[in-house]
Amino acid sequence: MTEPPAPAPSPDLGPAPDPASTEVARCPVCLSEVRAEESFCEACGAPLRSATNHAVHPAADPVPAAPTETLTEDTRVTPIARPCPTCGGVVGTEGYCETCGTKAPVPRDHYTEQPASWVAACCDRGVRHTRNEDATAVAADLAPGSRAVLVVCDGVSTSTDSDVASLAAARTARHVLTTRRSGGVGTDSSRAAATAAAIVEAATRANEAVIASTDPASPNAASCTFAAAVVEGDTVVYGNAGDSRVYWIPDRASGEDAAELSLDDSVAQVRIALGVPREEAENGPQAHAITKWLGRDSTDFSPRTGSVRLSAPGWVLVCSDGLWNYVSEAENLQTLVADLTHELGPGPAEPLPLAQALVRWANDQGGKDNVSVALARH
Repeated sequence: MTEPPAPAPSPDLGPAPDPASTEVARCPVCLSEVRAEESFCEACGAPLRSATNHAVHPAADPVPAAPTETLTEDTRVTPIARPCPTCGGVVGTEGYCETCGTKAPVPRDHYTEQPASWVAACCDRGVRHTRNEDATAVAADLAPGSRAVLVVCDGVSTSTDSDVASLAAARTARHVLTTRRSGGVGTDSSRAAATAAAIVEAATRANEAVIASTDPASPNAASCTFAAAVVEGDTVVYGNAGDSRVYWIPDRASGEDAAELSLDDSVAQVRIALGVPREEAENGPQAHAITKWLGRDSTDFSPRTGSVRLSAPGWVLVCSDGLWNYVSEAENLQTLVADLTHELGPGPAEPLPLAQALVRWANDQGGKDNVSVALARH
């Protein structure tokens, strides 16, 4: 996970939530419903702190129940029955196999989203981490190539609530970007500017969600990165804070060059700007230390935004560093996408199998971090 280079001054924590609230409470790790008097989550076994110190979070849209492997028609994730990975038995509602008693992996460890045929995301714990601190949130109109929202947030691992922070931020940003649509009037540039303003607002609301849904007493304030892309027809508008990225990956047969659209807020990027070769900067000291993030201790979370017109078939890809750790250069990522597409079979790749293939590939390289991939087909 990425880490801030240094702690910021202690901010005003604001008023505490009302502990007498009657809203449903959820586990801070897997977001399963819990009771305030419980010490441990029955679904994932995570320790729970009392409602008075705010580690059990009220459930409210746009931070729905824990994501799993399937979706309802309104793009929300919904639980499904899972076989036990040990014996194939049924995993009960408390998360244990009803046959052999083995504790099953929590749904947050690996989940997918597919709101439309041309848009999908895959989020995975990776190989080396004990929990998934990444989060994705995607939405799309049903017509291919119409409008899609892709959001990826990567929790900073120094906080016990970083997984909660990333999920709250991603879902909140998606909510803002699906409800803030341009009116379809004016020039292309004015519409792109309006969408860029919506991305800035989404980051602001996401920052508020991180602060509201994580423990204010933590000595390491929960925080996360932010990357978002809004695809409307031939235009993609993007923004980021931290080192999660947005790429444009045209089909290799088109002859068009791939591009990293976003620019990291990181020590590595500062060194690159000073002339240090990318490979050296991204693998040197503090390479993943970020200079901008969402969270209580952030002094600047405003995303850098931009837009581009797409003139070839291809993929808009938003990802965490769990993927680009292993394939940073856009041209190398384009080659990887082409190779995986070929492996998936004849014809154009579907977004969900391709997203899953990219996650598997990152895990096969070592999986040293959580991995998130969100894709929209153009």
